[in-house]
Amino acid sequence: MITIQKGADIGRIAMFFIAAMGLLAAFAAPAMSAGQLPSYLEKIQPSDLFQGADRFGNPEGEPPIAPVYRGPDVLGYAYLNSDFTNSTGYSGKPIHIAVGIDTAGVVRGIKLIDHHEPIVLIGIPQAKVVAALNSIIGKNLGRVAVGEERPPQVEIVSGATVTVLVMGDSVIRSAVKLIRSGRLNPADAGGVQKQADVKTLDLTKTDVSDWQTLLGDGSVRSLRLTVGEVSKAFNDAGQPDAASHPETTKPDDRFIDLYVAPVNVPSIGKTLLGDAAYARLQSRLQPGQSAILVAGDGAYSFKGSGYVRGGIFDRIELLQDGQGLRFRDRYHTRIAALAPADAPALKEIALFVVAPEYTFDVTEPWELQLLAQRSSTGARDKAVIPFNLGYALPSKYVTVTKAATPARAIVTPTVVPLAETTTQASDEQPLWISIWTLNRVNIGITGAALLVLTAIFFFQDWLVKRPVLFAWVRNSYLVFTLVWLGWYANAQLSVVNVLTFTNALITNFSWEFFLAAPLIFILWASVAAGLLFWGRGPFCGWLCPFGALQELLSNIAKRLKVPQVKLPWGLHERLWPIKYIIFLGLFGLSFYSISYAEMAAEVEPFKTAIILKFFRDWPFVVFAGALLIASLFIERFYCRYLCPLGAALAIPGRIRMFEWLKRYPECGSPCQRCAKECPVQSIHPEGQINVNECIYCMHCQELYHDDHRCPHMIQVRLKREKFMALSTPESRGEKPPKTVVTHNGKPIERA
Repeated sequence: MITIQKGADIGRIAMFFIAAMGLLAAFAAPAMSAGQLPSYLEKIQPSDLFQGADRFGNPEGEPPIAPVYRGPDVLGYAYLNSDFTNSTGYSGKPIHIAVGIDTAGVVRGIKLIDHHEPIVLIGIPQAKVVAALNSIIGKNLGRVAVGEERPPQVEIVSGATVTVLVMGDSVIRSAVKLIRSGRLNPADAGGVQKQADVKTLDLTKTDVSDWQTLLGDGSVRSLRLTVGEVSKAFNDAGQPDAASHPETTKPDDRFIDLYVAPVNVPSIGKTLLGDAAYARLQSRLQPGQSAILVAGDGAYSFKGSGYVRGGIFDRIELLQDGQGLRFRDRYHTRIAALAPADAPALKEIALFVVAPEYTFDVTEPWELQLLAQRSSTGARDKAVIPFNLGYALPSKYVTVTKAATPARAIVTPTVVPLAETTTQASDEQPLWISIWTLNRVNIGITGAALLVLTAIFFFQDWLVKRPVLFAWVRNSYLVFTLVWLGWYANAQLSVVNVLTFTNALITNFSWEFFLAAPLIFILWASVAAGLLFWGRGPFCGWLCPFGALQELLSNIAKRLKVPQVKLPWGLHERLWPIKYIIFLGLFGLSFYSISYAEMAAEVEPFKTAIILKFFRDWPFVVFAGALLIASLFIERFYCRYLCPLGAALAIPGRIRMFEWLKRYPECGSPCQRCAKECPVQSIHPEGQINVNECIYCMHCQELYHDDHRCPHMIQVRLKREKFMALSTPESRGEKPPKTVVTHNGKPIERA
């Protein structure tokens, strides 16, 4: 055991670690450069982009494009998608794709040159991704550029959804941008010129109304689908396997009720968000920038998992004027509830700010495309079908004036308002019941695991008296928590749950929102009950997947003789309040902005290590890996000093009603054995256990009953052995009794 004697040593180690991380970040940061086409043309052949092409011309313009020749004829142009638009994927680095496009705007060839996507490098065949991307070849993006057609949808590759969507979006958006620049066909660059009316947003309309008024006048548009309607759509599209995998067992259940509205429009924004939230939004928006509110309820989530994995919402897309925009998490704010008193309680409410680089005019018609995804033939196969929700801003919010200069005529898609259905069956089964029914196996396994843990706690005295059996039980339970509860079921509790619950209490609380995640709800209910009996120990020590991962790695490290660092008590006592400071900071920030608090909550490595299994951008992986490496030397390093969730549970844990951990009067004075052997140093040198820091590993209870390690029990054993020795006949000077042996029922006396 290595003991660090001076706090200065810790400071030097910390400074060295910070410096090392800084150098790593400096060297690993992706280079940002523009106009990289010339260097990438050296890696491909002209025939990769145009059939029969034999050479590239010199790149020209900024961003550069290069003519592609077959003999003396120009077949079209080659360009690099990342030169024209953002193409950052999972890895945080651009995906470089060379595109061949002819003068009419038809894509003739695509070549994936360079990427660092872990999901493709590790498990998804690159050929499958390329095949999905090649579905764009032959598409006339010139028609998309003038709004005559919608952008083509690339085929989804299950397991690499976000990566494929990023690739497809970047190719289409870059092509549309190039076409509109007029560089492909200078003779027809501007299209037809004519005088056009100019629409501007009327900022003087600031009156506040209510939810029903906004629905009635078209300020809020909705798309309402049942599970049966979506199943029929998959059947009609030739996807019977997807149709046979519905979200719930009843066709009449809600698949989704989807609502959209532009909340940068003053009257709409103030009504839906409230004056304070609308003012905060306006302070964030640049002049002319828009924000879209998207809300949903039902069995299907419009958010999906893409924004968790790679920062991209992969189930919705904003469409206008032939361009598509997928929202990213940095432009997303979670809304707990809508401001109007008559607004429904919706499971998901999100506020999306339209990225500055995307040209969007809120006064012109636009659409929100919802991608309904279902499992198909294989475990990893996925079928996708789009549903479009059209929106046209009511004329009362718009001021129309004549343009001072000619403008290019743009054909905008016709938008047909969708009918709003206001009636609902009175006997409709609540959605959360359907979700619980579909998850009954997982619920049963979780319930059984909690019953086992309860038995362990109630019969702990019997169990800890058998150290070998107890070690087997504890390690098995930790493996179950990590592998099944964490990596398989993704039931990792987070401080974000605490912040969301608190925010819901002070806004518009609804049990249905929390019941929609059965395992998370069950775990939180068990944690709440455990706080009354044992404090935070049951969760932190037994039910936290990341805590289990740390302890199992620490056990392996000890078996491999990795030196263990034991901090001096004074330093340790000053470090553990850090997690309380982090929690209080997050808690305070959540009252200002729950979105900012969720971003700051990335101090938790749970999402990276447990939910995403380390398939994430490198800074998150490096952070989680550093914490796990630290736990090899200081057991449960993160739990001790940094975990805001542990701090959040420790505060109400002080109301526990029972003291289950037994102590002797000698504990702490003079005996220090439990304090020295406590894996997380939660026992004071004076002998008392700090239940706020205790993870209830029960190691001290093993010692409590061990008459070969606990000094008190050793004395008890020695006294017992001495008493037993003094109570024998030999100790009293007596002869031992004669042995009587019987033969055929008759006694035979022997000396």
